[in-house]
Amino acid sequence: MIEMLLIFISCIVLAPVFVFAAQVLFAIKGPDHETQESNNRPGAALLVPAHNEADVIASTLAVLMPQLGKSDRLLVVADNCTDETANIARIAGAEVIERTDSDKRGKGYALDFGVSYLKKNPPEILIIVDADCQVEAGAIDKLITCCIDTARPVQALYLMHAPEHAGLKLRIAEFAWLVKNFVRPLGFSRLGLPCQLMGTGMAFPWVLTNKMNLASSHIVEDMKLGIDLALAGSPPIFCPAAIVKSYFPMDTDAVDSQRTRWEHGHLGVILYDFPRLFFKGVFRANLSLVAMAIDLMVPPLSMLAGILMLNLTITATFAVLSFSTIPLLLAFTASALFGIAVAVAWQGWGKSAVTLLELLSAPLYILGKIPIYLGFITRRQKEWVKTDRK
Repeated sequence: MIEMLLIFISCIVLAPVFVFAAQVLFAIKGPDHETQESNNRPGAALLVPAHNEADVIASTLAVLMPQLGKSDRLLVVADNCTDETANIARIAGAEVIERTDSDKRGKGYALDFGVSYLKKNPPEILIIVDADCQVEAGAIDKLITCCIDTARPVQALYLMHAPEHAGLKLRIAEFAWLVKNFVRPLGFSRLGLPCQLMGTGMAFPWVLTNKMNLASSHIVEDMKLGIDLALAGSPPIFCPAAIVKSYFPMDTDAVDSQRTRWEHGHLGVILYDFPRLFFKGVFRANLSLVAMAIDLMVPPLSMLAGILMLNLTITATFAVLSFSTIPLLLAFTASALFGIAVAVAWQGWGKSAVTLLELLSAPLYILGKIPIYLGFITRRQKEWVKTDRK
């Protein structure tokens, strides 16, 4: 009985590892779907939600303004701000609207406010950029062109970097982010499959705004939005040629708060949204929905590694006590496949983030994240909290 249970658990653990490994494999080799930029592209509205971003809003707008076309708009939503965000944005040349509602807090409400304002004179394309991001030159044109060519939501490559002289914890976090936001969606993209939305660097045909339920305080509103649009028939696609980047905060408490929000939100979406997405995809014979579901079931990299380590320990102990090796073989297969995929991802894209020796010390990083995962059970974060980036 125990053996069958361990075999069942090991098979469940193997499933996300297989998906992860397949994504890494296809990211290495496969055709890129490039779009040709148009000289006569339609007008777009760049929507920037900002809550007390006086320290960073000017630099963000400075790289956005030169990318605007003649018929483009740059709209900043100063949401529940108590600093100079609105004035700084106006001085930088942006159109600014202010929102004050202490009961409805969160990025989703700010986005809904901005979209409602834009409905008076709607653009053809809506682009969302966070106020603390740097958008590389040419990224806006690439997003618009891809959005027009496909008539679907488009996600830019969104990277998070460790600040200069950051410690090992942040450098490993940078590598994990690179795998999640670049390697995995790149692998699916080369198979013609959709990606998850990532919160910034997102472009939408304006006609899809009627299907976008933005007004909420969901802590991973971007992931939820991508799922809702996929269920409505418009799964997002990945555009790695358009690059948006940001930096992890140096403050340890800010990093922990940020990671808790992201990972509790991700786990919550897996728990509540994976079943409906997967089964609707199967019932509709819709490969895009199934692909988004199986991508969604891959937990954060450190959590998956921790689960594999625990499963390997339990099955090894059982093998010693009962002389039954089938669960151990399954657990070892999953761990080996995961290790190979991580090594391939590091060899292909991660050398600039961490050295091989530093990557081998990742188990210590994983142990440090156990309180975050236990907190999902005991005190799950359910409300949006702004990351302090000072």
